[in-house]
Parts: sequence; C-alpha cells; structure tokens
Amino acid sequence: MSQDVKDLVIIGAGPSALAAAIYTSREDIKTTMFEKAVVGGVTATIDMIDNYPGFPDGVDGMTLSEQWEKQAKRFGSDIQFGEVTKIEIDGKEKVVTVDGKEVRAKAVLIASGRRYGKVGAPGEDEYFGKGVHYCATCDGAFYFGKKLAVVGGGNSAIQEAIFLTRFATHIDLIVRSYVKASAVLKRELGNMVKDGKITVHEATTIDSINGDGAHVVSLSLDENGKKSTLELDGVFVFVGMKPNTEFLNNSNIEITDEGYIRTDEHMMTSLDGVFASGDVRHGATKQIASAAGEGVTAAIAIREYLHRY
Repeated sequence: MSQDVKDLVIIGAGPSALAAAIYTSREDIKTTMFEKAVVGGVTATIDMIDNYPGFPDGVDGMTLSEQWEKQAKRFGSDIQFGEVTKIEIDGKEKVVTVDGKEVRAKAVLIASGRRYGKVGAPGEDEYFGKGVHYCATCDGAFYFGKKLAVVGGGNSAIQEAIFLTRFATHIDLIVRSYVKASAVLKRELGNMVKDGKITVHEATTIDSINGDGAHVVSLSLDENGKKSTLELDGVFVFVGMKPNTEFLNNSNIEITDEGYIRTDEHMMTSLDGVFASGDVRHGATKQIASAAGEGVTAAIAIREYLHRY
C-alpha cells in the first residue's frame, strides 16, 4: 500500500461535509477536507436561517458555518482549500487530484454541494461582479440607496429580495413564471409590495443585461410579450442551483442527467468506498438540516467500510 494514505477525504466543507467530519474525526478516523471556496458553502452566504433546529431566534449562515468548523477542528479534522478535479481508483485506494496534486485515501465522501444557477442572458458573464451578483449577503451593502432587480420566484429569491430592501430604494422582482415561495415568504413579500418597496413582474424574462462597459445600467425585459427596459444599478440572480459534479465526468460514478450523484441507502455511490451526501446527492431534500443528517449517515457507513478495509 502507498505511503501517507488518509483514512478519509471529504470533498467540500458545507453542512453535510462538516457533519460527517465531526463524526469521523471524533472516532479517530484521519479526515481531510478540501473546499474550493468558503467553509460552510452556500450556507455561509445566507443572511438568516430560521428552520435549522436549535436556534429559536434563527441564525445567520456565517455564524452557523463557523460553529460547525470549530467543532470539526476540535476533533482533529484537517480543512484545506483546494479544487478537486478528478477521482480515480487504484486498487483499494482512491486517488483524488487536488490543484494538480494526487491525494490518496481509503475512502472518499463527495459533499461538494450546489452552486447558484445563471439566467443565461447576454451580458450576465460580462458584468459579473460589475452589477451582476449571486449573493445578497456578500454584495448587497454596496447598493445602499440604489435601485436593484432580483431574478427568481422561489424561496431564496424572495428571501434575498426582502433582505436587499435594507439597502436599496426599490427592488424589481423578475419572475419567469409565478412566485413559488412558501406561504410565510409570500405574506412578507405582499407586505413589501404594499409598502412600495418591491414590484413583482411575473411571466417576465430577461432578454439582456446591459451596461456601459464598467457597470450594469439596465435590463431588457420581455413581460408577457411586451418589451421594456428597466433602468437600475444592479441585479441579483437566484434562479435555482446546480450540483458541483463536473469533476466526476470521467470517474465512472453514476450520476443523473441533471448531474446529481446516485447512491444507495448508506450513501455509497457506484464506486466501492466512494460516498456522497447532501445537496449533491440524487434524492436529497436540499435542506440544511437534512444535509447534515445525510453527512452523519455517510460517516457511520464510512466507519463500517473502514473496519472492513
């Protein structure tokens, strides 16, 4: 067997990954995590989380992520930053390529989560960071006293639109079909509409995101067949999420057409000793609490797998 083989490599450092690491590290399973962005993943960018157990008054995503990180590190988890680009099998060992270097492990847990989807309109990529954003918590404060648009009609879009009213003078909510948020958020959105803080545009698509070369200045809209131009200072996009699984394209791990990883009830993928949990897994409920629970399920299965290794 090769030298310096880790017991477990976890890809990602979001809720599912950190929950798993707390369990495995606590049982003296040598656990190394690789995160390419921020510890906590998308959770760390959420302004307020009201439905995670144990926080009756809610908790902001960054605080929750920091607490998970401290707990995992207390038991010895090694959290490193790096991007995984490949997983291969070499005998019983799993070879994970991180920033061009090979890391060997007895077991691997893929908990790479999801990322924000894009509108796909002309100008979106060109003006990324120049008026086009995907995180209200990260970038909303730059738009104090400005006019913004939020794109999307689900829970995340409505929640972020409401959050952005703290800074912007007005929010135009651009919804491709109709608002699909929870009843609680719909009521809060209705109050914002009555107060004149948000205007909802249903059955509306974006033809293009326009700028002056340095920053976004307007959106070209198609509102139920009627063309219009909406002048503004920035646009925040929340149109769903996509799984971070492109690095698995040549790995022989079974994934769905949408890019989600198939597993059995023990979170094992189609490759022996390679597990998946959380939002990246086919069948996941895409909730923070259940992602953490899946991480625990995976950790217990990994423990049993390593006992048989």
